[in-house]
Amino acid sequence: MNECKVIIMGFGAVGQGVANAISLKKDMIKQEHNVEVKVVAAADSSSSAICADGLDEQLLVSVKNDNGSLASYPEYGSDVCGIDVLDSVEYDCLIEATPTNIEDGEPALSLTLKAFEEGKDVVTSNKGHLALFFKDVISAAEKNNVQFRYEATVGGAMPIINFVKDTLSSCKVYSIEGILNGTTNYILSRMTSEGSSYKDILHESQELGIAETDPTQDVEGIDAACKTVILANSLLGIDATYSDVDVEGISNITSQAIELAKKDGYLIKLIAEVSPDNLKVSPRLVKQGSSYDVNGTLNMATVHTDLAGDVTVVGLGAGSLETASAMLTDLISILKNKY
Repeated sequence: MNECKVIIMGFGAVGQGVANAISLKKDMIKQEHNVEVKVVAAADSSSSAICADGLDEQLLVSVKNDNGSLASYPEYGSDVCGIDVLDSVEYDCLIEATPTNIEDGEPALSLTLKAFEEGKDVVTSNKGHLALFFKDVISAAEKNNVQFRYEATVGGAMPIINFVKDTLSSCKVYSIEGILNGTTNYILSRMTSEGSSYKDILHESQELGIAETDPTQDVEGIDAACKTVILANSLLGIDATYSDVDVEGISNITSQAIELAKKDGYLIKLIAEVSPDNLKVSPRLVKQGSSYDVNGTLNMATVHTDLAGDVTVVGLGAGSLETASAMLTDLISILKNKY
């Protein structure tokens, strides 16, 4: 049986989701792909657990939740953190789930490039380094002849990058339009159904854990803009960075504006447009009952192609296990190619 040793960097909600997903699916991966996946290290911002023979994924999650630190993991907990974790144990694939940083892409950028230079494959959910340095990161992966997968960066569990590259590989993609942020879609959906104010629904979303304590990246359109850049580069071949996107969020949307739109048969949604002529994220009017009429944390995207016409995909755009599902799918794709 083949063996794949992985390191999970960024043991927050998504990293824990990955650990849970591996625990749930490791037997299936063994049976169907003849590969045993072992988590040999997991790290948060200040601690880690490291064992060359593999860690217990469920224990990692419970230790983190109970103690707030992986240093409390029995026998193998440590204060090794950051890029030093990559030097602490042999591994085959880096699963990178650190928080998105739109200022300089760190620590994801340094972690990813170091893994590439050492001949390791990488799966990421991080948007920052790709929104800022997409071309450079892809070039580094190609130069080092490693596999790099990033389906989880756009749309959570909604299939879009691999779907277009694989299932629609015969098609030329003209443009993509869609709802790429689950938090803002939840807020706008609730404002529409209840008539409540933006402020009230945002507060409720934070209490439910749907919106972050600092919701700026979501509500100001930054998250969707990062995803716009990734789609532009990966699916349309547009050499773009975050600064090329025209961005407007939803913080100025009022319940009165939503009510007026409803009277005319429209909804207000935060729409990302990806085309050679326009990279834009902004609130727009969409027809009730159209493909854009999705509620809650759902994401959707319509891909405009030459041969297949318009193809629309829908899926959960938020949630740790949902995002982890995309990362585990990417890992399985790497295993298929490798073994």
